[in-house]
Amino acid sequence: MFKKHILTATLCSAFLLAACSGGNGGASSNAGASTASSAGLDVSKTYIVATDASYPPMEYMDNDHVVGFSHDILDAAAKSQNVKLEFVNTPFEGLFANVDKGDSDVGLASITINDERKQQLDFSDPYFTATQMIITENKNSNAVKSFADLKNRTASVQAATSGDLILQKLQGKDSTKIKRFETMPLAFKELETGGVDAVVGDSSVVAFYVKQHPDAKLNVVVDPSFIQEHYGFVFKKGRSDGLREAINKGLAQIKSDGTYDKIHTQWFGAPSNQASGASGVAGASAASASK
Repeated sequence: MFKKHILTATLCSAFLLAACSGGNGGASSNAGASTASSAGLDVSKTYIVATDASYPPMEYMDNDHVVGFSHDILDAAAKSQNVKLEFVNTPFEGLFANVDKGDSDVGLASITINDERKQQLDFSDPYFTATQMIITENKNSNAVKSFADLKNRTASVQAATSGDLILQKLQGKDSTKIKRFETMPLAFKELETGGVDAVVGDSSVVAFYVKQHPDAKLNVVVDPSFIQEHYGFVFKKGRSDGLREAINKGLAQIKSDGTYDKIHTQWFGAPSNQASGASGVAGASAASASK
């Protein structure tokens, strides 16, 4: 995949989870088949999606299946174009290389669109507005009221995510106070055991964690200096078979026909705004954040 000191109302309204779905009728599928074929895609092929499925509620594993908001959006966009996908759980640190080498066709992991990554990979149109959050135990709530307060404090992150990068800018790339983990659950565990003063990560993931630990006495802060970001799906640079174009057409279709809003409502509640074609979390001063 970045204000609040009053947590309960926002979290309850913004992060209510429900079963995932999102499909289209036969007419849409037929139109999608024509679109995909005209773009040069092999509609009989199953395209592989590399997914870091460790970020509930965005993308995570449930009974050996990848589920989550991001999964549902990509799946619905692809189905609208008659594109078949298979989702494979892949560690985030190796996901970009996996796509670049052609081992997978698409990368999905609440990935922030930025200029540096655009030099290495191609992105879909944005599908979600994002930011970052800080979480501490209540005992540190007075000490950590902004991102700057982490300058000389220990913090855990998922390695190579936006949280990692902004902490590097604050503390220095080689800071020993930044503790990196393969997944966000491990980063949260480090806070639970007292190994760090704070966790920095995606707000949807942070809010989900807080919701699942109501007795943990946690404090959540979003610094106004955290800029909004946007998620995108990634593709090998210069890929020319029309897959990215088909997914973009699918995203535009599910936004226009109401499928996007339906999926958003199932996971978070009704969308509160639209930014660059990507919806933010309903009613939240903290939109979901990205890697």
